[in-house]
Amino acid sequence: MKYLLLLVLTTILVNSTLAFGQAKDATASETASSRMEDLRRTGLEALYNLDYEKSRKAFSEIVRLYPDHPAGSQLLAARLMAKTLYESRRLQASLFSSESFYTKGDDKVDPKIVAEFRNLTRESKRLAEARLKKDPRDIEALNFLAAIAGLKASFEEAVERRHFAALKDGSEAVDRHREVLKLDPTYVDAELTIGLYDYVLGSLPLPVRLLAGVAGARGSKKRGLAALERVAKEGRWSRDDAKSVLILLYTREKRYQDVLALARELSAKYPRNFLYRLEAADALVAQAAVERKANNGVGAAKAEHEAFRTFDDLLTDRSLRDTVSRALDLVHFKYGEVLLTAGQGGRAAREFLAVTKVERAEPTLVTMSHLYAARALDLAGKRDDALTQYRQVLTRPDISDATKIYWTCACRRASRRWNSVSRTYA
Repeated sequence: MKYLLLLVLTTILVNSTLAFGQAKDATASETASSRMEDLRRTGLEALYNLDYEKSRKAFSEIVRLYPDHPAGSQLLAARLMAKTLYESRRLQASLFSSESFYTKGDDKVDPKIVAEFRNLTRESKRLAEARLKKDPRDIEALNFLAAIAGLKASFEEAVERRHFAALKDGSEAVDRHREVLKLDPTYVDAELTIGLYDYVLGSLPLPVRLLAGVAGARGSKKRGLAALERVAKEGRWSRDDAKSVLILLYTREKRYQDVLALARELSAKYPRNFLYRLEAADALVAQAAVERKANNGVGAAKAEHEAFRTFDDLLTDRSLRDTVSRALDLVHFKYGEVLLTAGQGGRAAREFLAVTKVERAEPTLVTMSHLYAARALDLAGKRDDALTQYRQVLTRPDISDATKIYWTCACRRASRRWNSVSRTYA
């Protein structure tokens, strides 16, 4: 699933900000370095716990206290992109999930956000380059330049959908991190960028992959996974970043038990991040389908029940109220999907309909909820209620005229089939 997209895409920038302990500024006192570490740690922990305001304050304080260091502006850019992706769920649901992501560009980001992001990354790059001019072998400066390029690539791909610009900057990030590894082969964290880039290139849709190959950009899913797994086990600062990436990639590879293990581990470490629990629930449902296909009904039922319990906890856990309330529509929708997959149409319909009652719910998610509720009600044998929901879909403002015609015809065909079946068994 793609709930962790914001974490995955910020991963290739975060690991460079964790280099303070290895390459301290010679002009900084031990106290100053410790203060920067504390602020960085506080901000990143807040980022992982989806507290974007707290992370902004911590990173802004780095800018104020250390105006000549590239860390503050880079971290603020990371936080801005993470927040943007978190609030843009259609982007989260598209990347890596289908080839349509590479052809559609109807998600427009606020130009002010783009301008702010570019200003922050430009400033961070300027400060890193200034340090590199003083010392061409400054590993920390090289690491920041790599991470800035990676951050730009992530923003261009996920937010702006400028695919080839993202490939260019992504390639620069990899080259810079390879320079870091030449200077310090033990710097395992640098492999995070290289591994992710390798995997993404190896996973691109064929037309895009061919064009990328012409430009000299080639990747390997197997090699990329191996590098990320190495960072997850041996990295000094980026283990959690690598594990977040691996949750997404293991899901693509259908390694659901591995997804479940990592999601549980990170959920325990970052308890306010409900996205990890959603990933665990999805992994359980996927594993249930595998068990059912293998005729292991007991194993399938056990996995599904644990998934249901996870969603129930999300909706009742008071400690998660602040974060979950911001995405209550998403939680209900995902719970409905899980129930629908398990064949529990009645319960699924209730969750989908709950989405439509959430205040300030995402409009597209509301439309999809009406549609999925109709399917669930059909499954539960409530045909008249299902038709009501199908008709509700047609009244939604985000449905195009062509889609309205399609669904009108589909509903009529379904209605005729249902009437025919009813007469057969009457």
